[in-house]
Amino acid sequence: MKLYELTAHELHDKLMGREISSVELTNALYERIDEVEDKVNAYVTLDKENALAQAAKVDAKIAKGESISVLAGIPGGIKDNISTKGLRTTCSSKMLGNFIPIYDAHVIERLRADETIFLGKTNMDEFAMGSTTESSYFGVTRNPWNLERVPGGSSGGSAAAIAAGEAIWTLGSDTGGSIRQPASFNGCVGIKPTYGRVSRYGCVAFASSLDQIGPITKDVTDAAIVLNSICGKDEQDSTSLNVEVPDFTKALVQNVKGLRIGLPKEYFGEGIDPRVKSEVEKAVKKYEELGAAIVEVSLPHTEYAVITYYIIAPAEASANLARYDGVRYGYRNLEAKSAAEMVTLSRTEGFGAEVRRRIMLGTYVLSSGYYDAYYNKAMKVRTLIRRDFEEAFQKCDLLLTPTSPVVAYPIDGKMDPLSIYMLDVTTIPVNMAGLPGISIPCGFVDGLPVGMQLIGKVLDEATILRAAYTFEQATGYHKVFAPLGGKHND
Repeated sequence: MKLYELTAHELHDKLMGREISSVELTNALYERIDEVEDKVNAYVTLDKENALAQAAKVDAKIAKGESISVLAGIPGGIKDNISTKGLRTTCSSKMLGNFIPIYDAHVIERLRADETIFLGKTNMDEFAMGSTTESSYFGVTRNPWNLERVPGGSSGGSAAAIAAGEAIWTLGSDTGGSIRQPASFNGCVGIKPTYGRVSRYGCVAFASSLDQIGPITKDVTDAAIVLNSICGKDEQDSTSLNVEVPDFTKALVQNVKGLRIGLPKEYFGEGIDPRVKSEVEKAVKKYEELGAAIVEVSLPHTEYAVITYYIIAPAEASANLARYDGVRYGYRNLEAKSAAEMVTLSRTEGFGAEVRRRIMLGTYVLSSGYYDAYYNKAMKVRTLIRRDFEEAFQKCDLLLTPTSPVVAYPIDGKMDPLSIYMLDVTTIPVNMAGLPGISIPCGFVDGLPVGMQLIGKVLDEATILRAAYTFEQATGYHKVFAPLGGKHND
C-alpha cells in the first residue's frame, strides 16, 4: 500500500519502528497532492516549508529515542475556518481572501502540542454555509469517487482530502451536519462531538450555539485518536465544558451484545432514496447478527427541525458576520464615495450569494415585529426537539439513521437552495440538541458511498465509537478506496 493510503495509527507504528521517517511521509503526501489536487481542489492553502520543518523535528526526537504522541509526525489538513497563526485562513471567502491570523485556535494549540503536521487549509463552503462546497470563492471541490459529483459540505475539502489520499486526517466543523454529510459522501469517518466537548475558540463563527469542530478520518480508530488530542476545557470559550476527557481509544472494543439501538421511524420514511435505505437496513441486520437489540423509537418533531434550524442559524450568522464591514475586518471596496457606500459595497462584493442569502434571512427574523413570531418560537421548538431525544434515549443506548437521504449528487445539479437545505434533515437535529454523532461508511449505491449515522447521548461519544468500531471491523467498507472519478467495483 502507498503511504497516503495508511491510517494514522498504522503510520505511527511505522514511525516508531523506523520503517519510515516523518519527512518521507510528509513528502509522500505532497507528492500525492501534486498528483491529484488539480482534479479535486481540496485545498485553499498549502504550507509545505513549515510542514517539512516540523516533520524533521519529530524525526530528531525519534532518533533520540524520545517518546512521541500517536499523532506526532502524521500529516493532516485543517478546514479553512479554523485559525492558524501565520497561515492564511480565508473561510473560502473573498471577504477574508488575504487574512492571516495572529493566533491559533485552541484545537490547533492542542495539535501542535502533539507535534502533528499541518499540510494546509482545506476548501469549504463560504463561511461554512452550504452542503456542497460549491459556494467556495476558490472553486468547487470535486468528489474523488466521481469527479462530476459534489463532495458535500461545508467541510467538503476536508473529506475529499481524506478520500483522495491528500491527508491522513483532517479537521472539519459541523453546524448542521457539515462533518458527517461530507464524510458520508466521501466514504470517510466523521464525528461531531457533544457541543462543548471541543473548544470553538478560533473557529470562525457561523452559528455559535450550533458550531462544533471534529475530525474526518479513514477509520474509527483515527477518529478516536484525533478526538483525544482536541477535546478539553478551554478558558477562552465560555461554552467549553469542564468535564473529564476519557481516552476514546479505550472505547474501541468489538462488542455490541445487548446494546439497544434505536431506529427513529421519521428518519426512514418519505424522502430517503430507497437504495440508501436498503444499505442502511443491511447495516441494521448486521448489528442484529452481532448481538445488538433493535428498537423502534419516534422523534415526532423531526419535521420541524430543518425549518427551525434555518431560522436560528441565519439569525446567529447575521450577528456574527456583522463585523465584516470593510472597516474592522475583511475585504474593502476602495472606490466608494462615502462610508455608508463603502460598507454596502464591501459586504455585497465580499460575500457570495449563499452568505448574503442567510444574512438577509437572519436579519429579517431578528427584526422588530418578527423576533417573537420566528426566532423566539424557533427556540421553543428547539427545546421540543431536544426533549424528543431525551425520551428516545430512555428506550435505547444510541440511535441509528442514514447520514444523508441521498448519495453525492451532480455538481451544478440545478437544485434550488430549499431542496438542498432539506437534505440535512437527518443531521440537523443532532446539532439542535447538542448531541454527539458519527458517520461511517455502510455500503454503496451506483459506486458512491452510503453513510450511516450513529447518535449518542450527551457526552457519550464512547458508545457510538464502540458501535461504529464494531461494525467497521465486521464489514471493511472503510478499506475501499476512491477511484478518483472511476466506478467502484465490488
